Order: sequence, then structure tokens, then C-alpha cells
Amino acid sequence: MQVPKPQDWDALRDTGTAHLAAISGMHVLMMGLLVSLVAGYGWRHSSVLMRVLPAPTSARIAAVAGAWAYALLAGWGIPAQRTVVMMAVVVALRLGARRWPWPLVLLLAAVAVTLLDPWALSQVGFWLSFAAVGLLMLSGQQPVSTPDLPWRQRVGRALHGGMRTQWVAWVGLAPLSLVFFQQVSLVGLLANLVCIPLFSLVITPLALLGLAWSGFWDWLTPLIQCLMAVLAWLASWRWASVSGAMVLPWASWLGLLAGGWMLAPVPPRWKLLALPGLLFLLWPTSLTLPLPGPPAGHVQILAVDIGQGTAVLVRTARHALLYDTGPRTSPTSDAGRRVLVGLLRGQGIRRLDTLLISHGDIDHVGGAASVVQALPVAALLSSLEHGHELLSVPDRDGRLPPHRRCEAGQQWRWDGVLFEVLHPSSADWAQWASGKRSDNAMSCVLRVSPSAAQDGGRSVLLTGDVEARGEASLVQAWGNGLASEVLMVPHHGSHTSSTPAFIEAVAPLVAVVQAGARNRYGHPHADVMTRYQAKGIAVVRSATCGAWVWRTDMGPASEAGRCWRKVAGGYWRTPLGPQDEVSD
Repeated sequence: MQVPKPQDWDALRDTGTAHLAAISGMHVLMMGLLVSLVAGYGWRHSSVLMRVLPAPTSARIAAVAGAWAYALLAGWGIPAQRTVVMMAVVVALRLGARRWPWPLVLLLAAVAVTLLDPWALSQVGFWLSFAAVGLLMLSGQQPVSTPDLPWRQRVGRALHGGMRTQWVAWVGLAPLSLVFFQQVSLVGLLANLVCIPLFSLVITPLALLGLAWSGFWDWLTPLIQCLMAVLAWLASWRWASVSGAMVLPWASWLGLLAGGWMLAPVPPRWKLLALPGLLFLLWPTSLTLPLPGPPAGHVQILAVDIGQGTAVLVRTARHALLYDTGPRTSPTSDAGRRVLVGLLRGQGIRRLDTLLISHGDIDHVGGAASVVQALPVAALLSSLEHGHELLSVPDRDGRLPPHRRCEAGQQWRWDGVLFEVLHPSSADWAQWASGKRSDNAMSCVLRVSPSAAQDGGRSVLLTGDVEARGEASLVQAWGNGLASEVLMVPHHGSHTSSTPAFIEAVAPLVAVVQAGARNRYGHPHADVMTRYQAKGIAVVRSATCGAWVWRTDMGPASEAGRCWRKVAGGYWRTPLGPQDEVSD
């Protein structure tokens, strides 16, 4: 069997079937049942063992033991823990000739999992797992078809029960999906109606049997390939999934209560009262977002904690630009997939007006393909060479973003905010064509100035990996016109950049260094940091600050800029001191 590709996981996520491909409670339960059948068969054929313990009792104990052993091999995740604990509780009750209500069994399992791992409460899987089981148990409270009915009626009742179960699970888990993942699949109901029986009755049993004979896995390969092709087709639908945004706690709880009300035993017309609560999750506003966008005439900068690389989200009142996309660490893992796509969705950004790639180094363009595939991208601006692989990647709508090379003199205005490309010049492009310029030397330098006519000094300068020669060209061309309140430090603080003349011309209040902690390049270089500190410039490092956020309407960057690790670091983090957050 082949290892799933990132595109396969995207298709599973967008169709709401990712839970079937993970090590879930269903797999653990089926392994327990398989061990139970084998143990029960062997026990019934031994007169000696039958005298020691009845066969049904031994089969139940074997089911728990088999499920526990498989759960350990599978990593002992929250769904596996919940399944094993619930099986143990049910078996213990049956051995004691007792029958508890299912809510009490579920509660006991939750308490046991929490006692085993108190941090499980902070995991999304804990809440999704127990919510899913609770909803399925709730949906199962219905009359069971009697054997004396005709087979057609029994099949009809079974199909009706299965559809009702899927409907309850889809409606009940949709608010949780929006709260935790800012996404809900609209085709999930259809996909799960087909995939759950297929996984339960065919794929999972054959996969488990493959542990004994690998030939079963060979049988599965064409089936899974066909299934993934169908799911990828479903995921490609325009409205396959709906994205929301990360919202404040009060809006999250209101949405969850609305989802619960949709399942309440009330008349259908009363369930419409839940719709306004769900709208807070689907259409976030400045009242519900923890990090709302800026008003007209102002700009918001989010320097992402991306590790060793660059990624800066620039937002105006109604537009968004992403400057670089961080590194790619392997063919299947990059910063776009791991960080940026979730960040953009969490901020309620459903479309990028411009994706600007400063140059072709892997720590700047590494996550770009994942970002383009996840969102509609209106324009692509870069210094990438002709034929670069990114230029042939279609966006979420299946269209190739129109591309143009960045060149000094380009400018546009969004919502009263001026965007200007300062580098490279046409002369740089001519020299690059003859092989006299490196990729770093061709870095696109962007200046963002809110309400330029009035607040030109509040500019933000994004520099990519421009080095000393490029900095000299900028100083020669612009002089003190480079002055900006915030400077994204060139080349992650490398000793090849941040020349004294360049720092003097820009004269920032805050210099932001995006570099990985303990990176092998030694960024930022100590001599470079000394130059900034000698000028009294506050230095922010992503390795200790996390994401750095600033809005031009919130005061000077040195006072209003926020380290996200300090704002929302969680109780387990040691509070940052001033020397860790910003160094002067």
C-alpha cells in the first residue's frame, strides 16, 4: 500500500472523511472484535478452558485486551484511549450483570482518559472524539427493526437509521469543526454515507488481515486509489467546504450552543433560532475576531513565526498581501501547509489579493504552492525566473494567478494605503539576465505606507534577502526617502546585509528579525544586532517573540507592537521579560 500524499489528506479533510483514515476508535474496536472472535472460537473448543471460564466472558476480556494492545501499537491517542476505556467499562458492567445509561459510560470514559492524561483536555481530538461518540449514541436511541418484518422493510429501516446517524453527526460536529479548524465540509454528509460502510466493512478488515498476510494489502491498493480519486473529485467542487475564522470565546460558545439547539427535540421552526449563532462562526466581523483587520487608511503587519524563513501578512481594510511563504523542509512538509493556510483561514482571509515572492530561495518560496492551492490568488508578483514551478500551480479556483515580475517604480493603492516596489531596478534585471546578479540580489523590496500623503513616516519596509550591494543601490536611489518606522531586517540578520548606511537611511523605530531559533546559519549575526542597538533601534526576534503584530492606528510600533507569544502564549509558557520580547 502507498503512503498517503499531502493532496490525499487535503481531499480527506475537505470531504470530512479524514477521521476514517486516521487511527480512530473504529479501528481499535474492530481489532478488539477480531481478537474476541478468535479467542471465543478457540475457547469453545477446549473443555479444559470452558471449566475455568465461560466462553462469552473470555471473549469479552479478550476483546478489551486486543483493543488495548492495538491502541498501544497505534500510539495511544485520545480516540484509542476513549475506545479502550469504554470497552473496559462496558465489559466490567456486563461481567457484574449491570447496565449503565450510555451518558454515564461516556462520562466515566472521559474521566478515566483525563486521569490518565490531564493534558488531554487541551487537545482538539479529546472534544471531537467524545462529542462524536455522544452524538452517535444519541442518534442510536430509536426502535430497532423486528426480525419478523419483510427484508425490504428491514433494509429500509437500516438505511434510514444510517442516514439519520450521519445527519446528526454532521450537524452536531459542524460547529466544533468551525471552532477548531475554521472549516466544515458541505459534501461530508454524502462522502461519509459511502465511505463509512466501505471503511467499516471492507477497507479496515482487509487492512487488519494484512498484518497476517500482506496479499490483502495488494487487494486494497486499487480500491483505495479509486476511492481517493472520487474524494478528490468531490473536494474540487466549488462549494465542497466552507471556511470561517477563529473567533473570540463568546462567539465560539454561542455557535456550539446553536449547534446543540439544532439537534434539540423541538419543532423545526424553533430550530431556525440557532442560525444567528452559527453566522458568527461563518461570517466573522471585527466584533468576533481576536485579531481584526485595520480601518481604512491604515495597515496591519503580521510577521509570522515561520522558523528559518520569511512570511509577512500585510492587511488593509479590505485587502490582503502575503510577502513570502516560509521554508519547505521536505517534499511533503512546508510552512504554507503547516502554518500559513491555517493562519489565513483563522484570520478570515478567504482570498489573497497579491502573493509577493521576494526571490526563489527555498526559505522564501517553500510554502507558496500550498498557499496558492488552498486559496484564490488574484495576482502573483515575484522575481522568479521564467519557468519556475510555482508559475504553473493553479489556485483554489483552478486558475493560474496572473504573474508579473517586480520592478522598481511599480505602485498601487488599497484602501488609502500605498504599496511601492523599490527594488530590483530595470538595470538589475538586465544584469541578472547576463548572470551578474544572484537570487538574493534580485529580492523584491516593498514599502507599505498608510495614508502616504499624511503619514509617510509610518512606512513598513520589507526587504527579502537583499544584500550590501542592493542596499547601496537603494540608498543611492532613495536616500532618506527610505525612512520607515518598521524594517524587516534584510536576510534574517546576516552579516552580508544591514550596512550602516542602509540603517542610517531607513532609521526605523523597530527592526524585525525572522529567523529560526538556534539556526545553523547563526542568524541574526551579533555584529548586525550591535549596529541596530547602537542606533537605539528596538529589535524583535521571531524566535523569542513568536508572531509580531502591529497596526498603524494603534500607536508607534515600538509601543503598540505585540508579541503573540506573550499575548496568547498559554499557561504553560514562561512569561517573557522585556529582554526576551524586544531588545534595545
